[in-house]
Amino acid sequence: MRVGDFDYHLPVGQIAQQAATPRHAARMLVLERGADCPPRHRKVADLPGELSAGDLLVVNNTRVVPARLLARKPSGGRVEVFLLEALDAGRRHWRALLGASRRPVEGSRVRVAEDFEVEIVSYLDGVVEVRLVGDAAPDALIDRHGRPPLPPYIRRAPDDPRLEDDRRRYQTVFARRAGAVAAPTAGLHFSGELLADLRRRGVEVAEITLHVGEGTFRPLEVDRLDQIQLHAERYEVPAETSRAIAAARRRGGRVVAVGTTVVRALESRAPVGEGVPGPGGAQTRLFIAPGFAFRYVDALLTNFHLPRSSLLMLVAAFAGRERVLTAYRLAVDAGYRFYSYGDAMLVL
Repeated sequence: MRVGDFDYHLPVGQIAQQAATPRHAARMLVLERGADCPPRHRKVADLPGELSAGDLLVVNNTRVVPARLLARKPSGGRVEVFLLEALDAGRRHWRALLGASRRPVEGSRVRVAEDFEVEIVSYLDGVVEVRLVGDAAPDALIDRHGRPPLPPYIRRAPDDPRLEDDRRRYQTVFARRAGAVAAPTAGLHFSGELLADLRRRGVEVAEITLHVGEGTFRPLEVDRLDQIQLHAERYEVPAETSRAIAAARRRGGRVVAVGTTVVRALESRAPVGEGVPGPGGAQTRLFIAPGFAFRYVDALLTNFHLPRSSLLMLVAAFAGRERVLTAYRLAVDAGYRFYSYGDAMLVL
């Protein structure tokens, strides 16, 4: 198969520029894999009615780092530093991307604020190593002066008043382990109210961690699926989550993945029982496309993904390429909102 087999047309006006309010007010297209019936139009608030007592919802607890730093050279020229990954335990040294009309020389510094500078250490393979310089702890400097790393299709001017709201809305209610440079967007639909409704229904919740990397923003550069290599992303499946999945299997409940990141984390693990992933973590480059044999996931809540993307291919592997693309065309015709701040699709 080829990347072009996963294309569809989306009017620009249907790319969501801000999240639904409240979070669970987003629309939700329900697609049943084993039923010969058309997709159903619901809302995320209706999710408890689509699940059953004993089901297990697995969510990603990664926390998005406010990784965009707006800085200036000593000459006054603007520089954007996009932090990608901490290179040391103290989180002073980072891999980063730079945006500037002329890149700063190695050893120079750019100023983010009076108390915060970024030193350019070295350039290598399209990225740069930087050192964060300031009296406060690096994470405190980033939290104070950084901006949410919104994907490029969400348009924000540097002085856009929505940026302050983005700090909260481009973060899931589960977020607690810092390390992602993009949000696990299916989780953005959850509110405390929705979680309470799910628990009253008898649905349990477990967590994994997968720190979404910069690869999520980058287009695929090859045409054949067997040539695709994804960027590595760090993940962990805790022992308590492995046990929760085993318990769900024993009681006949479904494992419902909230987002493609959860699918990739779970499916990266070797089994410790029938349908049960073993605990642990590492880095994963797992690429899931049609033909993949899913071992652990029974249902999937996900957003609508970009054309020709590995995330769309994962959903197509789970529900069938033609069925998914037909559902996407229906969602376009019905005016659904797409991508990170957009609506959801539940695949049962």
